[in-house]
Amino acid sequence: MSRISFFFKRLVRMDFRKMCKTTGFLAKRSGKSRLWLLCDMLRCAVTFNAGYMDYKIAEMYRLTDAQKRTVITRGLSNTIVRRMNDKAYWHLFDDKASFNELFKESIGRDWLKISPDTTPEQWKAFLAANGDIIAKPLEGSSGVGIERFTREDWQGREEAFLAELRGKGIGIVEERVVQHPEMMRLCPTSVNTIRIATLLGDRRQGVVYAFLRIGNGRVMDNVDCGGMAARVDLKSGKLLTVGADKAGNTYETHPMTGTPIVGFQVPYFREAMEMCLAAALKVPQMRFVAWDVAVTEKGPLFIEGNSFPSHAVPQFAAHYPDGIGIMREFRQFIDI
Repeated sequence: MSRISFFFKRLVRMDFRKMCKTTGFLAKRSGKSRLWLLCDMLRCAVTFNAGYMDYKIAEMYRLTDAQKRTVITRGLSNTIVRRMNDKAYWHLFDDKASFNELFKESIGRDWLKISPDTTPEQWKAFLAANGDIIAKPLEGSSGVGIERFTREDWQGREEAFLAELRGKGIGIVEERVVQHPEMMRLCPTSVNTIRIATLLGDRRQGVVYAFLRIGNGRVMDNVDCGGMAARVDLKSGKLLTVGADKAGNTYETHPMTGTPIVGFQVPYFREAMEMCLAAALKVPQMRFVAWDVAVTEKGPLFIEGNSFPSHAVPQFAAHYPDGIGIMREFRQFIDI
């Protein structure tokens, strides 16, 4: 899709209220006028396929054009995904039950798909074996619709509880993952997952980036749920950068636990990368996948795989203090 076509397609769907709110936020942060920011946003949209959220997250108002060209914007990200991933295979990742079945050797937890065929006996047996569960829609992203329940939520009314979950659109329930004590020390309220992106490129194959997603008080670590992210060094498994959230806030230490973020050693990181690389070869038609990996005392396991990786987390401005974005990493694997 050409830049002009993408621009007009996005323009039709634009939420102008949110765009204006974002402009006001950036005006206070940058000291630049709303008019200047709006004009620069428009130019970046046409020139770099950047939406207003791209502009905000990467802080494009502070970048030169040369630096802006190194940012993976939404338009460019969409092009990469369409080029690398055969849509006929997306369902293997988008459907959480299909994903769990396909990669069952690396799931490491009990789970049950909720379908019209689920019997009361199956349901009660699952609940009897698991007193702490996570309930999810079969499809979806950004942590939408995901809830945690414990035995007291269903004790003595198991069938009514099943009906409630069906009414909420829940399609799968899973045994709650108990994360590694070191990850718990960082943030205990959520399972803090590593986002590892594998790329089976024309130039080379491997891990193109990794970020640790860290919760900030909620059950989910997702940045759309108030969480933050920090970049992981692929060689050492240590966090290279401060934690940053979607609002542009940065944290050298976790605001809840006081645990230092920069330099934090992610347990079993090498094993997590190896697990993702092996899984990537299992469905070679999906050449660009972002894997969400939890780390337990026994090692890494999959939470899910993303057929359409978010371009937001790898572009937070705080992770690129020199203003040079993640384009350089992608170019080691593919031509862009």
